Amino acid sequence: MFNRRFVRILIYLFFLPVFLGAGFAGGVLVDHYLLAPTSASAAVSSTGDASGLGLVNQAYQIIQQNYVDRSAIQSTQLTYGAISGMVDSLGDTGHSRFLSPEMVKEENNFTQGQFEGIGAEVTMKNGQVVIVAPIDGSPAQAAGVKPGDIMVKVDGTDLTGMSLNDVVSRVLGPAGTQVTITFQDPVTGATRDVTITRAHIQVQNVTWDMLPGTTIAHVRIAAFSDGVTKNLQAALQQIQAQGATGIVLDLRNDPGGLLNEAVGVSSQFLGSGNVLQVKDAQGQVQAVPVESGGVALNIPLVVLVNQGTASAAEIVSGALQDAHRATLIGETTFGTGTVLNSFPLSDGSQLLLATEEWLTPAGRVIWHKGISPDVSVTLATNITPLEPQVEKAMSAEQLRTSQDSQLLRAIDILSQGATKG
Repeated sequence: MFNRRFVRILIYLFFLPVFLGAGFAGGVLVDHYLLAPTSASAAVSSTGDASGLGLVNQAYQIIQQNYVDRSAIQSTQLTYGAISGMVDSLGDTGHSRFLSPEMVKEENNFTQGQFEGIGAEVTMKNGQVVIVAPIDGSPAQAAGVKPGDIMVKVDGTDLTGMSLNDVVSRVLGPAGTQVTITFQDPVTGATRDVTITRAHIQVQNVTWDMLPGTTIAHVRIAAFSDGVTKNLQAALQQIQAQGATGIVLDLRNDPGGLLNEAVGVSSQFLGSGNVLQVKDAQGQVQAVPVESGGVALNIPLVVLVNQGTASAAEIVSGALQDAHRATLIGETTFGTGTVLNSFPLSDGSQLLLATEEWLTPAGRVIWHKGISPDVSVTLATNITPLEPQVEKAMSAEQLRTSQDSQLLRAIDILSQGATKG
């Protein structure tokens, strides 16, 4: 039912290939404005249709007849730019969007867990390009890029006033090539230059390990791509076979993915009730029930969240919190609240439009608000959250003295038996 419905936070992962045409480059208005209309523009305005598609065609004709850089006038780019502008005007920043045929391919690559680029998700916030989350195993993560980092320059070029599409086009490039990005810390305002080598990335969406010195399993979901529910089921069965007494479900910096996977993941921990409610454009609300067959219905559970937890990851967090199935630890989540449906266009491009809003089972609105944790623990901006792959090589003492205060609090709560369930 939900197979191609997206609950992704964002727009652009820095992937290749992607449409690089001028139609996506908003840029900055420079030099000066001509205050009086030219004779050509006046003639069109006096005879053209001044509303709807007629107005768009009027602008198209003026550009064709008058724009000085003739090499820049390409019909496809103009058309894509117009469509993109219409979608952007809806105000669903970072969610509803137009995808060129090349971008459609990359969106599909993400849901399949593989892509090429630096591997970071971004959004436009208050006129600044902000990192939502680096992808697990990506060059961006390895280079120390963190949620909340503000991009201010790419290869020395100031990004002030540029559109998100234009910024993305500057970051893109083939695997093996480098890009230098200047980031600003959102708290201190300090800037740093980070040189990142682009690469082909195969995402492991579900990883886990027993935390050193404990009987608690740390389960990490990096994104909600195809097959995540199946992978999680297998992991949970192994975890319980090894005698785990508790699970830390880590959804930090998880940008979301497919709605059906969010429902499937939630259902592994819930025996009944609903995963979410969906409100359509007419205001009708429909509950989405838990699916049967969950394999971890009773084991004590803690969920880790932060500002990079978004979309499908927020659905899971909200469902488990409303059902009092898990204690949420960390920071308030990103606040994505709409379900995207894809509408194919005739040339292979697509519109991804927010056609529904999702609410938690208890009816809480998440859009622009996020989900607040039960236990608030802020991780210092210079600290990278631990992951199961890293913990494999750690001793119990190294874990205890690590600076991942969110994970340590989760271990403490599970050890004391103070979780919900």
